[in-house]
Order: sequence, then structure tokens, then C-alpha cells
Amino acid sequence: MLEGLEVSTVKFKDTFNNKDFRIDTDFWTKQPKKNPQLRYSKIGQCLISSQYGISIEMNEDKIGFPIYRMNEIHNMLCDFDVSKHANITKEEFETFKLKDRDVLFNRTNSYEWVGRTGIYRKTKDIDYTFASYLVRFIPNQEIILPEYLSAFLNTKYGVWDIKRRARQSINQTNVNPEEVKEIDIPLLNMNLQEQIKQNFDISISLLQQSQQLYTQAEQLLLEELGLNDWQPSTENINCKSFKDSFLTTGRLDAEYYLLKYEELLCKIKRFETKPLGKIVSMTKSIEPGSDAYQDAGIPFVRISDITKFGITEPGIHLDENKYGSLGLQPKKDIILLSKDGSVGIAYKLEQDMNIITSGALLHLSIMDKEFLPEYLTLILNSVVVKLQAERDAGGSIIQHWKPSEIEEIIIPKLSEEIQIEITDKVQKSFVLKRTSEHLLKVAKQSVEIAVENNEEKAMEYINKNNKI
Repeated sequence: MLEGLEVSTVKFKDTFNNKDFRIDTDFWTKQPKKNPQLRYSKIGQCLISSQYGISIEMNEDKIGFPIYRMNEIHNMLCDFDVSKHANITKEEFETFKLKDRDVLFNRTNSYEWVGRTGIYRKTKDIDYTFASYLVRFIPNQEIILPEYLSAFLNTKYGVWDIKRRARQSINQTNVNPEEVKEIDIPLLNMNLQEQIKQNFDISISLLQQSQQLYTQAEQLLLEELGLNDWQPSTENINCKSFKDSFLTTGRLDAEYYLLKYEELLCKIKRFETKPLGKIVSMTKSIEPGSDAYQDAGIPFVRISDITKFGITEPGIHLDENKYGSLGLQPKKDIILLSKDGSVGIAYKLEQDMNIITSGALLHLSIMDKEFLPEYLTLILNSVVVKLQAERDAGGSIIQHWKPSEIEEIIIPKLSEEIQIEITDKVQKSFVLKRTSEHLLKVAKQSVEIAVENNEEKAMEYINKNNKI
């Protein structure tokens, strides 16, 4: 009768040894695997300090200091750029200023996002701070290196231990940082940790080169369109007749007619243009509902999992038996475009992918071969489309960009030579990015091999697979 149930017998006194007095079954039935050949220590015993981020209202007007949020950690690294600023005093900033190789841990969010961990690297002459739902861990580098800590907390064993400590409520999930400090981490030998650090260092360098090439492609596009130094008008008054407004567009909201949108269209209409609906065909996937979410199966990609640089491994999956045969998986060269929430994010698939995307992501298939995929994707991520998206989808708390509006956005066509030059830079950028991701994956996998086998096999694996 009890077949299939997870059971663990625990003495009541043992629950008092846990800082949060855990008596929930998931905590005690999901204890992670440990290798008896390795030495372990509590993470808290390997830290110099830990610190919550600052609780402050944020802005997109670049007022104050740039601030990291929970959605700016991807693939074990903190993003190089952030979109929000915090208007705090210099004294406050000094308390919460990030230092090179700090480890940031996401302590509260949805279940699949909570526990996301990344290492911050100071790659620019800019200082950053971090928000209150993040926690800064500063390791004692005589025991564990920051890169190793980030890698371990992203392994299946680290994630497993974090998730079993998570407390779920209706709207969000929380992990007490004090609980994270109670996680047992294997004290791998320093040679292996240094090799993991080297993988991170090379990966970050390649990622910087990748983004520099991508930026060059963006600058080339804007220069050709005459938008490189263009600043949108801040004028908030524009006079329109009823005929030229509502009778033409069906819109009466004043924001739709801001002068900056007219200025943009005037600039791009100097070139041959086409509406997007004449260039691509559009389809969307499904919205199965949260009751269909599970921990294993086909990855379910939502807007929070996508950037213009790629797709982060989703934390949500769907039943393969139910959804795998529906033929919803996107193919190579499909462009994913977000239409809800953070509208206007575009990413072109480099290969066929066994994923299913949210209904908030449109699948764009190019029909007009005069537009190269990389060029069109770059246009979709540029100010050319961002402002058109802002015009169409603005005016509500949660933005919604209608497919009928998306079909009508204006796309300028540059010469084939320029499109090829842009494509070359973008493709080289993504080659570097894939190599960067490979090195990080090898670093993480080596930690898992050390836990499953031993440090010698882990070192063999990392040396064998580091060829780039």
C-alpha cells in the first residue's frame, strides 16, 4: 500500500538542529547525495560574510547607481548590463557596492527562479549595487573559490538541496540564506577549483568578445539607418486631426501620437520598407496553464527565459507524452518574439530545439528571402522596433502587443552587402558565446562528476573537454 511513497525516519530532536526547525516531509525525504570519499563542510563555514541587498525603489531613467535584480543572473554569471538604477546616497552605495567575484544568490521568486546563483565580474569601469531579493556571498578563498561556489549551487545536487529548503506560498517561493549556509559543500582540492575558475575566466573573456562583436553589428545597423546619434524627441505635445488620428488608427490615447514615433518613421522611410507581416509568417505555441508545469519533461520556455543573446535553461517542463507529439518544437532560424510583458525581445534559433514556448512568444518564419535572419533579428531588437512596440503596447501595467499590430510594424531593408556584413558579425558573436557556454557547462559537469565519482575523474573530464 505504501509502494512509491518517499519515507524518511527522523528523530524529533534532530529537527531542532535545523535553524528553521524543519518538520516538512520534503526537507527530510529529499536529502542530497554525498560522496563518502570527499570532505564536506557547511557553506556558512566557508564564507567570510553574507549580506542582503538594498530595498529601494528602482527606475529606468538611469538616476542613481545601476542595480542588479533577480532576472539579471544567467548561466552562473551576472549579466554585464542591467536595466534599472537605484537613487541612493553614496554612503548607502558604499555599503552595498558589489566587488569583483562576489556571488549573488536569488533568495525569493517563483519556484523555478529561486536559488538562481551567479558570480559578478567587474568587466567595466562602472560600479553596481544589488537589490534586496538577492544575497551576496563572499567565500573564504582559502577554502572555496567563488567560481566553485557558483558552479556547485548550479549543479543538480546544489539545486536539489536549495529546492528542498524552499518555502512555497501562493505567489512566491523563499529560501532563507541561513538555510543555504547549512548546505554541505564538498571541499574539492584547490587544483580542481582553480581549473574551474580558469574555465570561468576564459568563458567571461569570450563572452565579452562576443558582446563586442554584437555591439559592432548594432552600431553598423544604426549608422546605416542614420540613427547612431539620434535622440528621440521628448516633446509631449502633438496636434492631430480626428481624421488623422482615430479614423486612421483607431487609437485615441495621446501617448500613441508622441512626436518621437513620427520622427522615427520619417527616418526609416527614407529606405525601402516593408511591414513585418509581409516578411514573415507568424504562429504561436500554447499556454497550458500552471497546473501542467512539472520538474521533468520537455522544457517550457517563457519570456523570462529569453534574451536577445539566447535562452536560459528553463526551470519548468511539460509532460513529454502529452505535448511531445504535438509538433510545437521550433526549428532552426525561427525567430522568437515576445508579445506580452517585456515586449519586443527577439532571438533567432541557431538549431532545432526540443522545447515548447509560451503563447506569449511568437514564432516568426521568414518568407521574404531579401531579409537575412540575423539582420531581421537585429532590427527587431533595435530602437527601430522598440519604439514601435512602445507606441503600440504602451499605456498599461502589463504590456500586450497584438499580433495584428506586430504585422504592421515597419522594417527598413538595407543592401545585401550590409546585411551580409551584419550577419557575419552576429554569427561570429554567437560562435564565441556558444564556446563560452560550453566551458561553463564543463565546469559545472566536473563538479557533478566529482560528487558522483571522485576528483581525479572530474579533473580528467575538465581537461579532456576544455578544447575550444
